[in-house]
Amino acid sequence: MATWEIEAPQRIALEGEVGELSVWLAHGKLRVVGTPGAARVEITSVGRKGVTVSLEAGVLSVRHSLARNWWHRLGPFWWLFSGRHRYHAHVTIAVPPTCTADLTLISGNLVASGLRRGGSVAVTSGSITLMGLGGRVRAKTVSGSIQAMGVAGELRMETVSGEITLAESSADRVSAHTISGSVTCDLDNPFAREVRLDTTSGSITVRVPEDADLQVNLGATSGRVISAFAQVASTGLPGHRAAHGRLGSGSGTLHAYAVSGSVSLLARPAVEADEPPPSTPMDVPVTPDDEPADVPTDGPSR
Repeated sequence: MATWEIEAPQRIALEGEVGELSVWLAHGKLRVVGTPGAARVEITSVGRKGVTVSLEAGVLSVRHSLARNWWHRLGPFWWLFSGRHRYHAHVTIAVPPTCTADLTLISGNLVASGLRRGGSVAVTSGSITLMGLGGRVRAKTVSGSIQAMGVAGELRMETVSGEITLAESSADRVSAHTISGSVTCDLDNPFAREVRLDTTSGSITVRVPEDADLQVNLGATSGRVISAFAQVASTGLPGHRAAHGRLGSGSGTLHAYAVSGSVSLLARPAVEADEPPPSTPMDVPVTPDDEPADVPTDGPSR
């Protein structure tokens, strides 16, 4: 096993195959990019408590050395006692697109792109951005927004307090749930099998292709229900508004429900057969602040 103890900005070029990525960071910024070539780790900022990087049997691990049982006892705001400057890191990781990922960031912003076999993403306090992912994807945050673009496969998003936005999605299955926040969903795939959107306090806006095959069920307890499709008829009862109908053959299902807020179903033009699919971002632009220091790559310490 190769191991690096990082206590200053550093770049690490990894030798050997990487098929799985595991990240657990306390506070900072995390960027994970699926891209061809050798895996590499760039740490541009690190707190007094360093970051441990290890590679063993195809598993790349990047984490703060912090006892899990201690932080669980103090809860999500443990850093108020230990100090953010102690456990802090800005990390960019490049891995093969076929790599699966398990990413956890307690406080901060997380961006993942180009991972074709999915993974799990969790942030306690902060935002999540997903671009060009495939496979089975799970994203969850307690306080913060979730943005996803160009995601295929199966996508599940959950947040307690924050907005959820999905754009240019060709996913077969989509689930989005928030307690306090709005949900915006733009679907490219006319043959999506299952789409479930719900919020307790906030509005839902979903746009599907004109040639979609969906059995549609929309509902709101306190708010309007609007449909751009004549096939989806609205009904109104005291204390509940709904719209039901079938688009095309109805091979898939669309359920959208808001307790306090409106629900809107919009139509987007159908994609022509010879029209190329929308591009999906495969990389994350690096801002000037994220450029790593020009330092030599050190070998592993054991």
